[in-house]
Amino acid sequence: MVGIYFSGTGNTRRCVKKLAELLESGAECYSIEDEHAIEAIKNSDKIIFGYPVYFSNVPRIVRDFIDKNGEIFHGKKVFIVCTMGLFSGDGAGCGARLLKKRGAEIFGGLHLKMPDCIGDNPLLKRTKEKNRALIRAADEKIFKAAENIKAGKIPKNGLGIFAEIAGLLGQRLYFYNKPRRYCKTVKADTQKCVKCGICAGVCPMSNISVCENGIIFSGRCTACYRCLSMCPKGAITVMGKRVYEQYKIEDYD
Repeated sequence: MVGIYFSGTGNTRRCVKKLAELLESGAECYSIEDEHAIEAIKNSDKIIFGYPVYFSNVPRIVRDFIDKNGEIFHGKKVFIVCTMGLFSGDGAGCGARLLKKRGAEIFGGLHLKMPDCIGDNPLLKRTKEKNRALIRAADEKIFKAAENIKAGKIPKNGLGIFAEIAGLLGQRLYFYNKPRRYCKTVKADTQKCVKCGICAGVCPMSNISVCENGIIFSGRCTACYRCLSMCPKGAITVMGKRVYEQYKIEDYD
């Protein structure tokens, strides 16, 4: 078994690693950004595949990874883990449908509510103690899921027609094109930015570059909020106009 994930600010990484370790001591986990991820998938029969859900859909970078490397999932048994700030519906189902087209067998899914990382929108902002409570609840759900999987009672969160309808009507129908607009709204405040290059270094899409006149965004944003959360000056916004909070899971460990 191997854990494979994409994680913008650490939520999904933490959850995938915890579940993988509970199911198989010493299980290795890799980000899809890691050059070893593809070989790990090829060498494993069972895969825990994790990603955050954005508006009840798969992040652009995850979709691109599956589109580019789809053949390596053929014949693999895949359990999908999705993290979310509030609601998903069929977050696991979205990835499941993509992977099934590549010949994967989806044997379960797990939805986990984690602290929201959208730092330029105040709607889902919570206190640190409430965020810690969310993480504890997610840990408990992961532990129970591992026990159930070992007992043959596989969780199937986000899979099936009713979950698909919930995801479609709950969010995806209304926000389907919203992630594309991130590419136009992400920006850096020139009054705050010191051109340190941290944002360019952490961007998983190679969307950011630094030049003499400031920061350039190239239209490939996946809305992972890593740049916003890592900026030492709070200069970057993705959807909103100001930074309310910078989030990293390490702040809670």
